[in-house]
Order: sequence, then C-alpha cells, then structure tokens
Amino acid sequence: MSLAIGGVATTTDRIEWSVKMIRELTPELAEIAKRELNEKPNQIQDNVKHLKDWISKQPHLKARTDDQWLVGMLRGCKYSLERVKRKLDLYYTLRTKAPEVTLRIKPTDVKFLEFFKLGTCVILPKPKDKLMPRVILIRPGAYDPSKDNVADIMCVLYYLVQILIIEDDVATVLGTKIMVDYENVTMNHFMQGTPSMLKKMIAVCQDSMPLRLKGSHHINLPSGIEKIFTLISGLLNEKAKERLKIYKQHEELFQEIPKEIIPQEYGGAGGRISEIIDYWAAKITEYEDWMLQEVQLGTDESKRQGPPPINLDLGMNGSFRQLEID
Repeated sequence: MSLAIGGVATTTDRIEWSVKMIRELTPELAEIAKRELNEKPNQIQDNVKHLKDWISKQPHLKARTDDQWLVGMLRGCKYSLERVKRKLDLYYTLRTKAPEVTLRIKPTDVKFLEFFKLGTCVILPKPKDKLMPRVILIRPGAYDPSKDNVADIMCVLYYLVQILIIEDDVATVLGTKIMVDYENVTMNHFMQGTPSMLKKMIAVCQDSMPLRLKGSHHINLPSGIEKIFTLISGLLNEKAKERLKIYKQHEELFQEIPKEIIPQEYGGAGGRISEIIDYWAAKITEYEDWMLQEVQLGTDESKRQGPPPINLDLGMNGSFRQLEID
C-alpha cells in the first residue's frame, strides 16, 4: 500500500522549490479548478503578486508569502482577492489571539511529535483511481485527558493542513472531509472542550483555514452527546451543518468514503493506523525548518490599523460538566 500524498516535496530543498514555484495541475484537476474555483492559470501569478504587495503594506501582519501557500489561499476563497485578504488576516490573527488552540503544543516541540504518534489526527491515503477530497481521521479517544488536552488535536490538525496546502493540489482544489471516531471518549475528554474553546477551534477550522471542508462524518458516538452537537451546530455555518453526518455502523461510511482508504481497524483496506502514523511522523520531521519559521508568524496587534477581523469574547463560558455521557 502506498501512503504517499502525491506532492512534489520529499527533501528540504524540494520543499523550498515547491513553495516558491506554482505547480501546473493535471488536466482533470485543472478543469475542476476552473469550473468550481474560477481558476485562470494565466492570472494566478498576478493574483499572487497582488497578495504579496498587500501583505507588505499591512504593518500588523507577519504572514507567509510563499507562492504555493498563497495559491492554496486563493483556491480556498475561489479567487476572491478580498476574501483571501480577510482570511489571511484572520488566520494569523487567530495564531496570536487564540494560541491555546494553535500553539498549545508547537510543532517545533518534542511533545508535538510524541502527541502526534498517539494517532489522534492523521490524514488518510489517497484512493488510487479517484479524485476526491482528502480525508482527515480524528480519534479523540486515543489520548489520555489526564495528560493531554483536546486542543492538542487542534494543533496537530492545524500544522498537518499546512503540509497539505504546500504539497497536495488535490486538497487545495477539492478540499477535505473529516472522519471523527468517538470510541473511548469519556466525560473527562468533553469537560476539556469548554464552549469558549470550541468557539475558537471552530473559528480556526471553519473560518480561517484555506482548505474547504466538504463533509464531517462521525462514528461511535456515546449516548448523551446530542446536547453538545446542538451547541456545536449553532457555531457552524449552513454548509457545515448540512455536511455533518452521524453513522451507527462503520459500513455506512463506505457510501461517503472509499473503503480502499479507510484503515483496516474500521473494516477498510487503507492499511493500519500505525502505518499511516509512521508516514506522517516522517513528514512532520521533514518540515522541521518550515515549522521553525512558522511559529514566528502572526500579528502585532499594536500596529493594526482598524478593528480585528473577529471577536473571540462573546461571553461563551462554562463547560459540559453537567452533561451525562455514557
């Protein structure tokens, strides 16, 4: 089984090349990008230059300006330059204003890789003969809430997505799907996810990340979780609400996610989770220099001209302590 994500970067030198050069899409993917994202190859370079010029004029913004990164942002916003500017500002504002969900464990910390190897968040392999959104598997029950925090999963997801944006044109054009497995999740896990933290996590995932979310699929839900889903749904946009699906049987997943990429632990043929973890652990190590630069980026709010792009203090306090989860 091949777990390669199909990108061009396999060494640090090639990573540098891939982000500075705009890759040409395959004909099939280019047609989808044109039809669904309004991508015009002869205008991409001008759009990227426009964004670089704009970033250089924002005194508060310390943002990445690599070509491939900005192309990912453009695709995620369907080439609306104004939307890209808002998303870029929001992305780096949340880096600074919500570090508890973006930098609780830094990708440069030893603990980051240790936590990643628990397998709470991995990207599943591509199907061999089908173009489809990339699938991210989240397993919150894989960590011990007495040692780690649900926000650590958010940190892992946050930086894995960066690698996808740089390496994988399928992800930037077709987006992602999330598969969440609640096996072994306890009340102690849910108590960590306060409404305030959930609001910040959703702001990061739904509103600031450039990859479009094409669906979220949930399995092994404990009874009593309905109240939490009601709260979460209130924070989602309409598309995200429509794309949220709950399954009682693993086999039902195969209608939405090909069996060939689903891990063997769920009845699929996509290899064992341990193999997928090993692949992505090596990939994270490969991006060490990239991440060293990444954690320096964000915003300097003292230099901002005008209001910030989001208000994270809307009085959402409390916890889920009063709920009964079986």
